[in-house]
Amino acid sequence: MSLAESVAHLSPERWEQANRLLVRKALAEFAHERLITPEATADGRFEVRGDDGLTRYGFTAVRRALDHWQVDADSITRQRDGVDLPLAALDFFIELKQSLGLSDAILPVYLEEVSSTLSGTCYKLTKPQIPVAELARSGFQAIETGMTEGHPCFVANNGRLGFGVHEYLSYAPETANPVRLVWLAAHRSRAAFTAGVGLEYESFVRDELGEDTVERFHAVLRERDLNPADYLLIPVHPWQWWNKLTVTFAAEVARGHLVCLGEGDDEYLAQQSIRTFFNTSAPEKHYVKTALSVLNMGFMRGLSAAYMEATPAINDWLAQLIEGDPVLKGTGLSIIRERAAVGYRHLEYEAATDRYSPYRKMLAALWRESPVASLREGESLATMASLVHVDHEGASFAGALIEQSGLAPTEWLRRYLTAYFTPLLHSFYAYDLVFMPHGENVILVLKDGVVERAIYKDIAEEIAVMDPDAVLPPTVERVRVDVPEDTKLLSIFTDVFDCFFRFLAANLATEGILSEDDFWRTVAEVTRAYQAELPELADKFRQYDMFAPEFALSCLNRLQLRNNQQMVDLTDPAGALQLIGTLKNPIAGL
Repeated sequence: MSLAESVAHLSPERWEQANRLLVRKALAEFAHERLITPEATADGRFEVRGDDGLTRYGFTAVRRALDHWQVDADSITRQRDGVDLPLAALDFFIELKQSLGLSDAILPVYLEEVSSTLSGTCYKLTKPQIPVAELARSGFQAIETGMTEGHPCFVANNGRLGFGVHEYLSYAPETANPVRLVWLAAHRSRAAFTAGVGLEYESFVRDELGEDTVERFHAVLRERDLNPADYLLIPVHPWQWWNKLTVTFAAEVARGHLVCLGEGDDEYLAQQSIRTFFNTSAPEKHYVKTALSVLNMGFMRGLSAAYMEATPAINDWLAQLIEGDPVLKGTGLSIIRERAAVGYRHLEYEAATDRYSPYRKMLAALWRESPVASLREGESLATMASLVHVDHEGASFAGALIEQSGLAPTEWLRRYLTAYFTPLLHSFYAYDLVFMPHGENVILVLKDGVVERAIYKDIAEEIAVMDPDAVLPPTVERVRVDVPEDTKLLSIFTDVFDCFFRFLAANLATEGILSEDDFWRTVAEVTRAYQAELPELADKFRQYDMFAPEFALSCLNRLQLRNNQQMVDLTDPAGALQLIGTLKNPIAGL
């Protein structure tokens, strides 16, 4: 690729469109989070003023349940002193810096994340525009790489600070380029491998890599007069090797604690989470999740060696809990377990840092089961994030599935909710157990457009048990969290209602497929049906009321605008919430 070709996606027309789309999202989500207060104008439009009082952004919008602002991108204008100005996202953040609470230290880094997000949008605009009707009949990975939006709430959602353009083109999920992982041998004195029940290191590695590759890697060690038995194999993201480990871990390489063995033979595709890879050479083999010291959506995306040690045990515990619970089993819920993990401890960086430091999260990996092996005849897979994907003609992926299914929209929705939402309710009420159930963390099993069942993933880093008295095995103890009583139910109200259903309901209403009233009435019916099945939990249902008139508005962009390098204090995740007023509960009174 030539130097000019590397930026061919950055044309004036695409840049203008990307800026309009991002300003649209900023106006909508910042109004939702009450960072800005659009005022109605005499001509039926809305207006937001910049900090100087002279710059005005005008637009039309539909206001929906959960204070959702559906802003029409084509309607947005920018004026100063009555003079029309072009839309420019970077200017938008500078002009509203005070309103948004952007400090002098955060602003330039946030602008860099916005620039990266815009650049990614420009690239996506160069791709063939696939109608959702076609995408809905496509394979799992075509859907995964076909998404045009990142997280629906976050405005700067594709920062990926650390990637140069050539690395973006190689490793971003939307570019769909095959990747071969780099493999290192890590000396056992500083590395640890843990695995779930029934797995042991030697056979697991040979199953994943193949006999020939393992022997090739062992030969590299023997050529250096090193004993393969003294080492563990660790898969590494190529970016991490070239940009971090060769420099930051130079001492470990020089001393032979780390030995570069070369690339593996299998080809992988990056998933929406950018540091997790799906094996396209052998789809039934495990996903590989790697450490990646890139700043993306409020966190450095590393993996902690210390965290990895308990990961398989936590996954085994949860899989056993689901297997033994008739309600969860009845919904068809399953998890794809993180079956094995390996981590490397750099002793000097550990001595110099606390346990949350990015320096402790540079070299670790885990293997997660593939959902492909669990499919039955006629079933297919799609990331749940796809449900809120909208194509170039404004049609939604969820709408395409509903049409494909032939079901009435409320019936399709009921089946989806039973598969995805009922398990969340039951986990909360029966076990004080919560997930991080956003679109990228759930895989849907589909048959003829109908959601058959849900698969939850990203278990060990994301689940939490909020009961201080729960009896947990020692290896699982780390998932216990202390959460104030009045914020416990936000795990559903915020993560599910506000951060996912809000967008799904709005898209279906816009297309005329399902009214908002019918959407939320169906959510209420599924909730009541679940509660009616378990009268023994009636006290819990009253204590944590799903039908309360309102709930606290928890703001995600406010977290990122306040500190985009570490959104949440990991020592006190509940204390880090930005709660601003309340939202009217859309199922109250239904």
